[in-house]
Amino acid sequence: MEMKEFLTITEFSKLSGIEKSTLRYWDEIGLFSPMHRDNTTKYRYYTPEQIILVNFITVMSDLEIPLKTISDVANSRTPQKVVSMIEDQEMRLDMEMRKLRQRYSIIHARRELINYAMRLSGEDEIALVHMEERALILWPENQYNENDTFIVPLSSFIVEHHLHFVNLSFPIGGYYDDMNAFTTAPGRPQRFYSIDPTGHYLREAGEYLVGYARGSYGEVGDLPERMSAYAVKHRISISGPVILMYLLEETSVQDPAQYLAQASIAAAPMRTKKP
Repeated sequence: MEMKEFLTITEFSKLSGIEKSTLRYWDEIGLFSPMHRDNTTKYRYYTPEQIILVNFITVMSDLEIPLKTISDVANSRTPQKVVSMIEDQEMRLDMEMRKLRQRYSIIHARRELINYAMRLSGEDEIALVHMEERALILWPENQYNENDTFIVPLSSFIVEHHLHFVNLSFPIGGYYDDMNAFTTAPGRPQRFYSIDPTGHYLREAGEYLVGYARGSYGEVGDLPERMSAYAVKHRISISGPVILMYLLEETSVQDPAQYLAQASIAAAPMRTKKP
């Protein structure tokens, strides 16, 4: 296109790559106006030099800086003002990326548990399984009154979870100090936890005795007894906490009776005594 002193909106649109509708909108909000406007025809006319201001606007727009903010700086911009503006946007984007990373982590954790549940061949099976390291956030120790069950301290914590900086969108489970606590009161975990990659408690990688149970929160039937019997029969030593992890719960099934819990405890074959 041969450069002229004034360009029509069509010509300037081709030169700048900005849609005519966008140029009209920018003019209406006072962000970017033509150099001249014919009083009779109302036609807009631009100069080639205005491409410089368009470039500033498009660069800032690509950074998703609001047009109002760009407009406030555009015609009086200085290095100091621009740095201040993009630093503010940098902080907003950093917060947004943190939220996106957290949402990604929630999706990953839930997808992993649900897919694992769908791959199970036998829910009644007790087995020795190798498990990878997993980060958890352990919640405060639960306090129970005489008739309290699983749901009472869980509900209390949910009310004040923000005080502990816990995101309840991550999968939640029960933590028992040992197999004895799990067997004695399966509906009363010593703590709850959330599967959160930022957690400081690590369930270490290794061999675990694993079993499954269907039922609502805290309803595991005879799973503790079956796991203990399996350990005795197969001469397996079990120790440490029991982690009750819900593979399927209200986010993936409607019927609480169909929730699927996985209990795991660190395990190792017993050493055979030398004669």
